[in-house]
Amino acid sequence: MNSFDLCILAADKPFYEGKCVSLVLPMLSGQYGIQANHSNLVAAVVPGELDYSVPTDGGLVRVRAAVSEGIVKVENNRVLVLVDTAERPEDIDENRARRAAEEAKEELLHRQSRRAYFSAQAQLARAMNRLRIKRSSDEPQ
Repeated sequence: MNSFDLCILAADKPFYEGKCVSLVLPMLSGQYGIQANHSNLVAAVVPGELDYSVPTDGGLVRVRAAVSEGIVKVENNRVLVLVDTAERPEDIDENRARRAAEEAKEELLHRQSRRAYFSAQAQLARAMNRLRIKRSSDEPQ
């Protein structure tokens, strides 16, 4: 099984570093897949679901995470993902995410500067993404 080195760093902590067989990232054009020996790439990551498979003695372990905006760099069979936040479904507090979504929706209703409006949109997208990832992980597979 071909693998590559993967390093996922969130702004506040390292998220994962090790071997990986496949990686799927949210990008502007949709979900983007990376496998071993991928061509060189630098691209933007958007809020969404990151999914990667780690080789183990018994096969593969699939890991999912909610990520916010960032960048990905692929070079020489190494992938570096830098994002503002990365959270596993079990680490997401659903009530907190729901409150954040409500606060962002309320903020969007008020007259404000363009910067504040776009900031509220980004906060809403992150909260909705966290809720979607948390809820989908709670469903039976």
